Amino acid sequence: MTHKEIYVETTIAAPIENIWEKTQNSALHEKWDMRFSSITYMPKEAGEPQRFTYTRALIPGLKISGWGVSVGNHEKVDGTRSSSLHFGTPQVISPIKEGRGYWQYIPNEKSDDVTFLTAYNYEPNYGKLGKLLDKVVFRPLMGWGTALSFDILKRWIEKGESPATQYMRFLMTYGLTLFFAFVWVYHGLVPKIIAMHPEEIMMTGELFPVELTILKKIIIGIGIIEIIFGFIWLLYPHKRHLFALQFILFPVLILSAVTSDVQTAVHPFNPVTFNISLTLLSIIGFSLSKDVPTAKNCRRKRTYHEK
Repeated sequence: MTHKEIYVETTIAAPIENIWEKTQNSALHEKWDMRFSSITYMPKEAGEPQRFTYTRALIPGLKISGWGVSVGNHEKVDGTRSSSLHFGTPQVISPIKEGRGYWQYIPNEKSDDVTFLTAYNYEPNYGKLGKLLDKVVFRPLMGWGTALSFDILKRWIEKGESPATQYMRFLMTYGLTLFFAFVWVYHGLVPKIIAMHPEEIMMTGELFPVELTILKKIIIGIGIIEIIFGFIWLLYPHKRHLFALQFILFPVLILSAVTSDVQTAVHPFNPVTFNISLTLLSIIGFSLSKDVPTAKNCRRKRTYHEK
């Protein structure tokens, strides 16, 4: 294979037996590894390699199924363990045709933690087009998913938070991130810049009593600021800071709307109830976003370790 391998490495403060159990036991493995929905070991005789089947649900009613063979487990005199794997799938909808990889568990002599790493490679499906899509989309996504899974495993072992709870916090945090990005971009672009809605002109005019041409420029400027803030939601890594900032922004928007026209408080879907709802969602997001799992906590390039 000439494709760039996927490599992920993390350090887990736990006995090697604990890490080995949660990665080699199929029932535990499928809990933290987002690459698999289920893993089923096949019956085997003593001395035979362990064969298994796996599935990955994509959407309801559509899943990818494949096979795997654990081709060997090895332990060195220094306590280092490794587990090699051969895997693949005959399904044409799978972007992966066949591949090989390994896990390695390296006890650190000067501490009580273990370096846990994986390296694997595979042959993409769909010929030249598949290779292009794999290089641009799927392989980076697989690397990110592996790293995120490793961080969730690390937190499960070290802090005791279950993988299911971690994934829920992760999805809710980034779901709210996308929601707030959409809200800010939409409200900056549509009612302020594209439509220049009469109520926007009226409310802004109450706050800035200037001639209409200048007022419209102010509204456009406010719209641009809101759009920029929406993109900041997508790009800024510390989401908790943005949730906290909105504790201030939304009450200010409520006050400014009521100050400009108290009648807005009785309109259907009015700015008072709308901004209170967004404030409550910000509080929920602030609570959820503390110490969210992230792929960035794992190393993605080889250091000094060798198989």
